[in-house]
Amino acid sequence: MVYTVTFNPALDYIVRVRDFRTGETNRTESDELQWGGKGINVSAVLRNLGVENAALGFLAGFTGRALDQGLRDAGIRTDFIWLEEGLTRVNVKIKAEQETEINGAGPAIPAAALEELFAKLDRLRSGDVLVLAGSIPASLPEDIYQKILARLADRKILTAVDATGGLLRAVLPYRPFLIKPNRAELGELFGRTLSSDGEIENCARRLQAEGGRNVLVSMAGDGSLLLDETGAVHRLGVPAGTVRNSVGAGDSMVAGFLAGWLEHGDYALAHRLGTAAGAATAFSEGLAAKDQVLALLETF
Repeated sequence: MVYTVTFNPALDYIVRVRDFRTGETNRTESDELQWGGKGINVSAVLRNLGVENAALGFLAGFTGRALDQGLRDAGIRTDFIWLEEGLTRVNVKIKAEQETEINGAGPAIPAAALEELFAKLDRLRSGDVLVLAGSIPASLPEDIYQKILARLADRKILTAVDATGGLLRAVLPYRPFLIKPNRAELGELFGRTLSSDGEIENCARRLQAEGGRNVLVSMAGDGSLLLDETGAVHRLGVPAGTVRNSVGAGDSMVAGFLAGWLEHGDYALAHRLGTAAGAATAFSEGLAAKDQVLALLETF
């Protein structure tokens, strides 16, 4: 079973505006509501690919109820912890000549609610997969990912971590099964700007030496590089297509990789499926659908 944790889920309100002007009244050409949060994106794409999973995290208020119901209507199993105060955040995504985002702060998460999450994670069993993705709300300790992986150590649970900076580096001693920095994030960890495959591979190997078992580096239009735990390097470009939306593409890559690994146990195939899933989301208005992923998988 796959479990995803999203500490700060959101309702993403996406509006399209022609000739957006600050300080003036703008009218939308179209708008839509999507369920947001990196872990939730992973859950949604896993569900689209036929992988059973459950979304965990924290919700609050009427916005939280809307998000939970929306996920359930989409066939995604949820097991959220409900907070007594605050509201699940709403993020406004303005798509005009340039994209502008206004992201909410989200509710405070008290210590008692965090203990509820720990109790749920304590029920995970050998062979389960746990995905930790995204930033940490200010109300939680900065080492929360580290605390979770330490708690699960030696229980044969596969962990995937999509985080940045010190948050990512702190979990490496617990040997996460998968980490997925993008090229800029990988470079920042070593104080460098990475351009060549050789530089990217070198830094990926350094992260692997620190504990990351499989290091998947996304590079937007330049494709991706996987350094698997056998030491093999896999390099892929991206399928041909028109980018419509970059939100969730990295999360979709994580979901596709895990779906491919869980079904076949093959790193090269998992990398291909992850690449196809990431591209399918980038080429869509929403998250990748299975038929889109499979169609792209046949093109490279």
